[in-house]
Amino acid sequence: MTTKTNLSDAVVIERTFNAPVTRVWKTLTDLEDMRRWYFDLKEFRPELGFEFEFVVEHEGMTYHHLCQITEVVPEKKIAYTWRYKGHEGNSLVTFELFADGDKTRLKLTHEGLETFPKTPAFARKNFEAGWTAIIGSELKQFLHENQKGKS
Repeated sequence: MTTKTNLSDAVVIERTFNAPVTRVWKTLTDLEDMRRWYFDLKEFRPELGFEFEFVVEHEGMTYHHLCQITEVVPEKKIAYTWRYKGHEGNSLVTFELFADGDKTRLKLTHEGLETFPKTPAFARKNFEAGWTAIIGSELKQFLHENQKGKS
């Protein structure tokens, strides 16, 4: 039996937003914007090597996320490691942006999930549901609300 560590295990979410790439990039990398749609981050800078963390409470459990930026291509791509304090495993989250006229297609890839503990809390379906809600609902709503009244 071989262990698969390829993209077939990755969660991939793609959405197209009615906003230009510059706006979506700002939303993905600006600390104040991120606090409103993503997580309550203390600090964030889209710089190679920058480390950030945040804590999420979910179903009575506390998850302390530890991340480090591994790639930054302004207005095109940002990637960072994603792991949990006190748990084995290390994964990679990548946001890629593609201009489509006045719209932007975002592709989120979260790979390395197979390195996390084999427990229900770290099941792939939880990451799928979480990213679908974050990208498909929270980010979409934030971008929509912040487009109002802008030319």
